[in-house]
Amino acid sequence: MTATQERTPTQGAAPDAETGTRTINLIQAVTETIAEEMERDSRVVLFGEDVGARGGVFMATAGLQERFGPRRVFDTPLSEASIVGAAVGMAVRGLRPIAEIQFADYMGPGFDQIISQAAKIRYRSGGQFTAPMVIRTPSGGGVKGGHHHSQSPESYYTHTPGLKVVMPSTPYDAKGLLRSAVRGEDPVIFFEPKRLYRAARGEVPAHDYVVRFGEAAVRREGTDLSLIGYGGVMPDLERAADALAAEGVSVEVIDLRSLVPWDKDRVLSSVEKTGRAVLVSEAPRISNFMGEVAYVIQEQVFDSLTAPVGQVAGFDTPYPYVQDKVYLPGPNRIVAACVRALNY
Repeated sequence: MTATQERTPTQGAAPDAETGTRTINLIQAVTETIAEEMERDSRVVLFGEDVGARGGVFMATAGLQERFGPRRVFDTPLSEASIVGAAVGMAVRGLRPIAEIQFADYMGPGFDQIISQAAKIRYRSGGQFTAPMVIRTPSGGGVKGGHHHSQSPESYYTHTPGLKVVMPSTPYDAKGLLRSAVRGEDPVIFFEPKRLYRAARGEVPAHDYVVRFGEAAVRREGTDLSLIGYGGVMPDLERAADALAAEGVSVEVIDLRSLVPWDKDRVLSSVEKTGRAVLVSEAPRISNFMGEVAYVIQEQVFDSLTAPVGQVAGFDTPYPYVQDKVYLPGPNRIVAACVRALNY
C-alpha cells in the first residue's frame, strides 16, 4: 500500500452496477460520512488532537482538512476538557461540532463537561437550548494497547440522562448511526470499536440513509438461544453461533448497536421465542451495561426463561498489557456460557 492510499481511507470499491452498493471497511465508513455531512451542512465542524494534517491517530480524518480547510477541520491542544467544552459552546451557538477524543480512555478530563453541561443543556434550559454535538472516540481492546488505550467506558455515559450512546460494528451501521448523530438535536457519544476499524468490511448503499437510534439488528435468526452483544465483540458472537450451529443449536444473534436508547422490544421478543439469553460485552462485569439488559429481561419475560440469563464480559481488573485474548470475551468463553444455558 502506498503512502497516498494509506492516507485516503475514503477509497473503496466502485459501486456495483446492479445493486448500487460498495464494499468498504468501518473506518472508511466513518471518514466518508463525516465528509458527506460536512458537504451537506456548513455548520458541521471537526476538531480534536491530530485530526487535521495528520488525519488522526487511526487516519479516520485523513484528507478532510485539505478538503474543507483549517477553519472547519482543525487540531486542538492536548486538553479533553477544552475539546468537549468548545464543542458544547459551539453546539449551543448553532454549529454542529464533531469532536474527536483520541482514545475513549482519555475522556476522563472532559467528563464534567459531558455529564454536567452537554447532557443537561436541554433540560436545564426548558428546551430553549440544545447541544447537537457528536463526540467520536475509538473504544475497546484487541490491539494490545494496554490499560490506557483499551478500555470500554460506555457505562459511565449510558448512566447519564441526556446523552445518547451508540457503538456500530459494521460499515453500514457506522454510516447510518453517524448520520443520525450529526443530524440530531442531542449530544451523542459515538464509540468506534478500534479492533474492527479495518477488520469489519461490508456493503453500504450509495444513497443517503440513516440508522435510527434504539433499533437493534438481528444478525441471524434462531430458536434455541438469544446471543446479544454490541461493538467489538460481534464477530466473536458470530463465530460462537457458527460453532453451536455445527452441533445443531439454532442461535439468534442480536447486535444492539444503540445503547441509549436500546431496543427493548426486539430483545424481549427474541428471548420470549428462545427462552434463553447470553449477553456479551468486553467492558468489566461490575456495572456493565448488559446488567441493565439482563434485569429488563428477567423483569419483563421471566416466565419465558428456561435458564438464568448468562453474561460474558471483561474481567474486573485493569486492562492488561498483552493478554488481550485472555481478557476479551472470545468464542470459547461465549460458547461455554451458551452451553451452560442450554444444559440448565
